[in-house]
Amino acid sequence: MPIKAIQCVAWGGPELLQLSDVELPDPGPRQVRLRIKAAGVNFPDVLIIQKKYQMQPPLPFTPGAEVAGIVEAVGAEVETLKVGTAVAAVCGIGGFAQACNIDATQCLPLPPGTPMDLAASFGLAYGTSWHAVRDRAALQPGETLLVLGAAGGVGLAAVEIGKAIGARVIAAASDAAKLAICKAHGADALINYEQDDLRAALKALTDGKGPDVIFDPVGGKFAEPAFRSIAWRGRYLVIGFATGDVPSLPLNLPLLKGASLVGVFWGEFAKREPAGNARGMLEMVRWMGEGKIQPLISKRYPLSDVPQALIDMAARRVVGKVVIVP
Repeated sequence: MPIKAIQCVAWGGPELLQLSDVELPDPGPRQVRLRIKAAGVNFPDVLIIQKKYQMQPPLPFTPGAEVAGIVEAVGAEVETLKVGTAVAAVCGIGGFAQACNIDATQCLPLPPGTPMDLAASFGLAYGTSWHAVRDRAALQPGETLLVLGAAGGVGLAAVEIGKAIGARVIAAASDAAKLAICKAHGADALINYEQDDLRAALKALTDGKGPDVIFDPVGGKFAEPAFRSIAWRGRYLVIGFATGDVPSLPLNLPLLKGASLVGVFWGEFAKREPAGNARGMLEMVRWMGEGKIQPLISKRYPLSDVPQALIDMAARRVVGKVVIVP
Protein backbone atom coordinates (compact mmCIF):
# COMPACT_ATOMS: atom_id res chain seq x y z
CA MET A 1 0.00 0.00 0.00
CA PRO A 2 1.53 3.39 -0.94
CA ILE A 3 1.90 5.89 1.90
CA LYS A 4 3.87 9.03 2.66
CA ALA A 5 6.53 8.68 5.33
CA ILE A 6 9.53 10.54 6.69
CA GLN A 7 12.67 8.60 5.78
CA CYS A 8 16.10 8.66 7.37
CA VAL A 9 18.33 7.83 4.41
CA ALA A 10 21.67 8.92 5.92
CA TRP A 11 22.88 9.33 9.51
CA GLY A 12 22.86 12.95 10.63
CA GLY A 13 20.67 15.85 11.70
CA PRO A 14 16.95 16.39 11.08
CA GLU A 15 17.66 18.47 7.97
CA LEU A 16 18.66 15.24 6.16
CA LEU A 17 15.25 13.63 6.61
CA GLN A 18 13.08 13.22 3.52
CA LEU A 19 9.33 13.05 3.00
CA SER A 20 8.96 10.12 0.60
CA ASP A 21 6.42 7.87 -1.05
CA VAL A 22 7.00 4.34 0.29
CA GLU A 23 5.27 1.01 -0.13
CA LEU A 24 3.86 -0.40 3.12
CA PRO A 25 3.50 -4.19 2.93
CA ASP A 26 0.49 -6.07 4.24
CA PRO A 27 0.64 -6.66 8.00
CA GLY A 28 2.25 -9.91 9.13
CA PRO A 29 0.20 -12.68 10.78
CA ARG A 30 0.54 -11.14 14.27
CA GLN A 31 0.50 -7.51 13.17
CA VAL A 32 -2.11 -4.85 12.51
CA ARG A 33 -1.94 -1.97 10.07
CA LEU A 34 -2.56 1.28 11.87
CA ARG A 35 -3.79 4.44 10.16
CA ILE A 36 -1.83 6.99 12.16
CA LYS A 37 -3.79 9.96 13.48
CA ALA A 38 -1.03 11.39 15.69
CA ALA A 39 2.58 10.57 16.56
CA GLY A 40 4.42 11.79 19.63
CA VAL A 41 7.85 13.42 19.27
CA ASN A 42 10.51 12.36 21.78
CA PHE A 43 14.20 13.06 22.34
CA PRO A 44 15.20 9.52 21.25
CA ASP A 45 13.86 10.44 17.79
CA VAL A 46 16.62 13.07 17.61
CA LEU A 47 19.26 10.55 18.68
CA ILE A 48 18.23 7.59 16.54
CA ILE A 49 18.63 9.46 13.22
CA GLN A 50 22.19 10.38 14.26
CA LYS A 51 23.08 6.77 15.18
CA LYS A 52 23.40 7.84 18.82
CA TYR A 53 20.58 5.77 20.33
CA GLN A 54 20.70 2.29 21.87
CA MET A 55 18.73 0.91 18.92
CA GLN A 56 20.26 1.44 15.46
CA PRO A 57 17.97 0.27 12.64
CA PRO A 58 19.36 -0.24 9.15
CA LEU A 59 18.97 2.58 6.64
CA PRO A 60 16.58 3.69 5.30
CA PHE A 61 13.98 3.77 8.05
CA THR A 62 11.11 5.90 9.32
CA PRO A 63 11.63 7.38 12.81
CA GLY A 64 8.79 7.99 15.26
CA ALA A 65 8.45 5.91 18.43
CA GLU A 66 4.85 6.37 19.62
CA VAL A 67 1.57 6.63 17.76
CA ALA A 68 -2.18 6.60 18.05
CA GLY A 69 -4.61 5.69 15.31
CA ILE A 70 -7.24 3.36 13.92
CA VAL A 71 -6.71 -0.30 13.07
CA GLU A 72 -7.50 -0.73 9.36
CA ALA A 73 -6.22 -4.28 8.73
CA VAL A 74 -5.34 -7.26 10.92
CA GLY A 75 -3.06 -10.25 10.40
CA ALA A 76 -4.40 -13.78 10.19
CA GLU A 77 -3.43 -14.70 13.77
CA VAL A 78 -4.67 -11.52 15.48
CA GLU A 79 -7.72 -12.14 17.66
CA THR A 80 -7.53 -9.29 20.18
CA LEU A 81 -8.06 -6.34 17.82
CA LYS A 82 -10.59 -5.58 15.11
CA VAL A 83 -10.71 -3.18 12.19
CA GLY A 84 -11.93 0.19 13.42
CA THR A 85 -10.45 -0.10 16.93
CA ALA A 86 -8.70 3.03 18.21
CA VAL A 87 -5.34 2.21 19.80
CA ALA A 88 -2.14 3.76 21.10
CA ALA A 89 1.20 2.04 20.66
CA VAL A 90 4.91 2.44 21.28
CA CYS A 91 6.43 1.23 18.03
CA GLY A 92 10.09 2.28 18.34
CA ILE A 93 10.32 3.33 14.69
CA GLY A 94 7.83 3.85 11.87
CA GLY A 95 5.61 6.45 13.51
CA PHE A 96 6.26 9.50 11.32
CA ALA A 97 4.10 8.22 8.48
CA GLN A 98 0.52 7.98 7.33
CA ALA A 99 0.34 4.33 8.41
CA CYS A 100 2.50 1.60 9.92
CA ASN A 101 2.45 -2.12 10.69
CA ILE A 102 2.86 -3.01 14.34
CA ASP A 103 2.67 -6.13 16.50
CA ALA A 104 -0.82 -6.44 17.96
CA THR A 105 0.58 -7.02 21.46
CA GLN A 106 2.09 -3.53 21.43
CA CYS A 107 -1.31 -1.88 20.95
CA LEU A 108 -3.39 -0.50 23.82
CA PRO A 109 -7.11 -0.11 22.96
CA LEU A 110 -8.35 3.36 23.83
CA PRO A 111 -11.54 4.35 25.64
CA PRO A 112 -14.16 5.89 23.32
CA GLY A 113 -13.56 9.56 22.65
CA THR A 114 -9.90 9.61 23.70
CA PRO A 115 -8.17 12.46 21.81
CA MET A 116 -5.60 10.99 19.46
CA ASP A 117 -2.91 13.58 20.14
CA LEU A 118 -3.27 12.92 23.86
CA ALA A 119 -3.02 9.17 23.34
CA ALA A 120 0.09 9.60 21.18
CA SER A 121 1.80 11.64 23.90
CA PHE A 122 1.36 9.29 26.81
CA GLY A 123 3.27 6.05 26.39
CA LEU A 124 6.95 6.90 26.16
CA ALA A 125 7.23 10.02 28.32
CA TYR A 126 4.89 8.88 31.07
CA GLY A 127 6.07 5.27 30.82
CA THR A 128 9.67 6.41 31.28
CA SER A 129 8.82 8.69 34.17
CA TRP A 130 6.65 6.13 35.98
CA HIS A 131 9.36 3.48 35.62
CA ALA A 132 11.91 5.96 36.97
CA VAL A 133 10.03 7.57 39.83
CA ARG A 134 7.69 4.79 40.95
CA ASP A 135 9.60 1.62 40.06
CA ARG A 136 13.33 2.41 40.12
CA ALA A 137 13.38 5.12 42.83
CA ALA A 138 10.39 3.84 44.84
CA LEU A 139 9.47 7.45 45.67
CA GLN A 140 7.38 7.62 48.84
CA PRO A 141 4.69 10.08 49.98
CA GLY A 142 6.32 12.92 51.87
CA GLU A 143 9.71 12.57 50.18
CA THR A 144 11.19 15.35 48.04
CA LEU A 145 11.63 14.87 44.29
CA LEU A 146 13.87 17.21 42.26
CA VAL A 147 13.09 17.22 38.54
CA LEU A 148 15.73 18.71 36.22
CA GLY A 149 14.53 19.76 32.77
CA ALA A 150 11.11 19.82 34.37
CA ALA A 151 9.24 21.51 31.50
CA GLY A 152 10.12 18.85 28.90
CA GLY A 153 7.99 15.83 28.08
CA VAL A 154 9.45 13.35 30.58
CA GLY A 155 10.16 16.11 33.10
CA LEU A 156 6.59 17.37 33.24
CA ALA A 157 5.38 13.77 33.45
CA ALA A 158 7.72 13.23 36.43
CA VAL A 159 6.34 16.35 38.14
CA GLU A 160 2.78 15.05 37.80
CA ILE A 161 3.67 11.49 38.84
CA GLY A 162 5.56 12.75 41.88
CA LYS A 163 2.54 14.76 42.97
CA ALA A 164 0.20 11.81 42.33
CA ILE A 165 2.35 9.71 44.66
CA GLY A 166 2.21 12.39 47.35
CA ALA A 167 5.77 13.75 47.21
CA ARG A 168 6.97 17.33 47.43
CA VAL A 169 8.21 18.28 43.95
CA ILE A 170 10.91 20.83 43.15
CA ALA A 171 10.94 21.71 39.44
CA ALA A 172 14.12 23.08 37.86
CA ALA A 173 14.12 24.59 34.36
CA SER A 174 15.89 27.26 32.32
CA ASP A 175 13.42 30.17 32.24
CA ALA A 176 10.41 31.69 33.96
CA ALA A 177 7.87 30.68 31.31
CA LYS A 178 8.85 27.01 31.61
CA LEU A 179 8.71 27.19 35.40
CA ALA A 180 5.23 28.70 35.25
CA ILE A 181 4.05 25.64 33.33
CA CYS A 182 5.67 23.36 35.94
CA LYS A 183 3.83 25.26 38.67
CA ALA A 184 0.54 24.85 36.79
CA HIS A 185 1.17 21.09 36.68
CA GLY A 186 1.66 20.79 40.42
CA ALA A 187 5.27 21.67 41.29
CA ASP A 188 5.62 22.89 44.89
CA ALA A 189 8.85 24.86 44.42
CA LEU A 190 10.76 26.24 41.43
CA ILE A 191 14.42 26.80 40.55
CA ASN A 192 15.69 28.68 37.50
CA TYR A 193 19.02 26.89 37.18
CA GLU A 194 20.32 29.28 34.54
CA GLN A 195 20.02 32.19 36.98
CA ASP A 196 20.17 30.67 40.46
CA ASP A 197 22.90 28.67 42.17
CA LEU A 198 21.42 25.17 42.11
CA ARG A 199 23.11 23.91 45.29
CA ALA A 200 22.25 27.02 47.29
CA ALA A 201 18.63 26.92 46.12
CA LEU A 202 18.26 23.23 46.99
CA LYS A 203 19.79 23.77 50.42
CA ALA A 204 17.34 26.59 51.13
CA LEU A 205 14.30 24.68 49.84
CA THR A 206 15.07 21.49 51.79
CA ASP A 207 16.43 22.98 55.05
CA GLY A 208 19.82 21.57 54.18
CA LYS A 209 18.61 17.96 53.82
CA GLY A 210 18.59 17.78 50.02
CA PRO A 211 16.16 15.98 47.68
CA ASP A 212 15.49 12.29 48.26
CA VAL A 213 15.15 11.55 44.55
CA ILE A 214 16.71 13.44 41.62
CA PHE A 215 15.22 12.92 38.14
CA ASP A 216 17.78 13.92 35.48
CA PRO A 217 16.99 13.75 31.75
CA VAL A 218 19.41 16.62 31.04
CA GLY A 219 22.96 15.62 32.03
CA GLY A 220 25.65 18.20 31.45
CA LYS A 221 26.81 20.79 33.95
CA PHE A 222 23.98 20.39 36.47
CA ALA A 223 24.55 16.71 37.24
CA GLU A 224 27.40 17.11 39.73
CA PRO A 225 25.98 20.02 41.75
CA ALA A 226 22.64 18.22 41.90
CA PHE A 227 24.25 15.00 43.11
CA ARG A 228 26.33 16.90 45.69
CA SER A 229 23.00 18.19 47.08
CA ILE A 230 21.28 14.80 47.37
CA ALA A 231 19.87 13.60 50.69
CA TRP A 232 21.24 10.68 52.70
CA ARG A 233 20.15 7.43 50.98
CA GLY A 234 19.07 9.51 47.98
CA ARG A 235 18.43 8.02 44.54
CA TYR A 236 19.77 9.76 41.43
CA LEU A 237 17.84 8.72 38.32
CA VAL A 238 19.85 8.76 35.08
CA ILE A 239 17.21 9.29 32.37
CA GLY A 240 19.19 10.74 29.46
CA PHE A 241 21.41 13.54 28.26
CA ALA A 242 19.37 16.25 26.52
CA THR A 243 22.33 18.65 26.61
CA GLY A 244 24.36 16.15 24.58
CA ASP A 245 27.00 16.06 27.33
CA VAL A 246 27.36 12.82 29.32
CA PRO A 247 28.65 13.95 32.73
CA SER A 248 31.34 12.25 34.82
CA LEU A 249 30.70 11.99 38.56
CA PRO A 250 33.37 11.36 41.22
CA LEU A 251 32.48 7.99 42.75
CA ASN A 252 33.18 9.23 46.27
CA LEU A 253 29.94 11.23 46.09
CA PRO A 254 27.54 8.26 46.31
CA LEU A 255 29.79 6.80 49.03
CA LEU A 256 29.62 9.92 51.20
CA LYS A 257 25.83 10.22 50.93
CA GLY A 258 24.99 6.51 51.01
CA ALA A 259 23.28 7.37 47.72
CA SER A 260 22.47 5.38 44.60
CA LEU A 261 22.99 6.09 40.91
CA VAL A 262 20.03 4.42 39.22
CA GLY A 263 19.86 3.80 35.47
CA VAL A 264 16.50 4.11 33.70
CA PHE A 265 15.88 2.38 30.36
CA TRP A 266 12.13 2.16 29.93
CA GLY A 267 12.21 0.39 26.56
CA GLU A 268 14.17 -2.53 27.98
CA PHE A 269 11.98 -2.58 31.11
CA ALA A 270 8.83 -2.79 28.97
CA LYS A 271 10.34 -5.68 27.01
CA ARG A 272 11.78 -7.64 29.93
CA GLU A 273 9.03 -6.93 32.49
CA PRO A 274 5.79 -6.46 30.56
CA ALA A 275 3.60 -7.17 33.58
CA GLY A 276 5.30 -4.40 35.56
CA ASN A 277 4.96 -1.99 32.66
CA ALA A 278 1.27 -2.86 32.32
CA ARG A 279 0.76 -2.10 36.03
CA GLY A 280 2.29 1.30 35.48
CA MET A 281 0.10 2.08 32.50
CA LEU A 282 -3.04 1.03 34.38
CA GLU A 283 -2.10 3.17 37.37
CA MET A 284 -1.52 6.18 35.14
CA VAL A 285 -4.80 5.66 33.29
CA ARG A 286 -6.48 5.74 36.72
CA TRP A 287 -4.59 8.90 37.67
CA MET A 288 -5.60 10.48 34.37
CA GLY A 289 -9.23 9.67 35.09
CA GLU A 290 -8.84 11.32 38.51
CA GLY A 291 -7.33 14.42 36.88
CA LYS A 292 -3.93 13.93 38.56
CA ILE A 293 -2.00 13.72 35.30
CA GLN A 294 -2.70 15.40 31.99
CA PRO A 295 -0.15 15.52 29.14
CA LEU A 296 0.46 19.04 27.84
CA ILE A 297 0.37 19.25 24.03
CA SER A 298 2.13 22.51 23.26
CA LYS A 299 2.36 22.26 19.45
CA ARG A 300 1.22 20.16 16.50
CA TYR A 301 3.22 19.76 13.26
CA PRO A 302 2.18 18.32 9.88
CA LEU A 303 4.13 15.34 8.56
CA SER A 304 6.21 17.55 6.27
CA ASP A 305 7.47 19.51 9.31
CA VAL A 306 8.98 16.54 11.17
CA PRO A 307 12.52 17.94 10.59
CA GLN A 308 11.52 21.23 12.24
CA ALA A 309 9.90 19.39 15.16
CA LEU A 310 13.13 17.47 15.77
CA ILE A 311 15.22 20.65 15.43
CA ASP A 312 13.02 22.27 18.09
CA MET A 313 13.38 19.19 20.30
CA ALA A 314 17.18 19.15 19.93
CA ALA A 315 17.35 22.87 20.76
CA ARG A 316 15.28 22.28 23.92
CA ARG A 317 12.61 24.69 22.72
CA VAL A 318 9.84 22.14 23.39
CA VAL A 319 7.58 22.51 26.40
CA GLY A 320 5.58 19.44 27.41
CA LYS A 321 4.85 17.31 24.35
CA VAL A 322 4.63 18.05 20.65
CA VAL A 323 2.96 15.79 18.12
CA ILE A 324 2.96 15.06 14.40
CA VAL A 325 -0.49 14.98 12.78
CA PRO A 326 -0.30 13.17 9.42
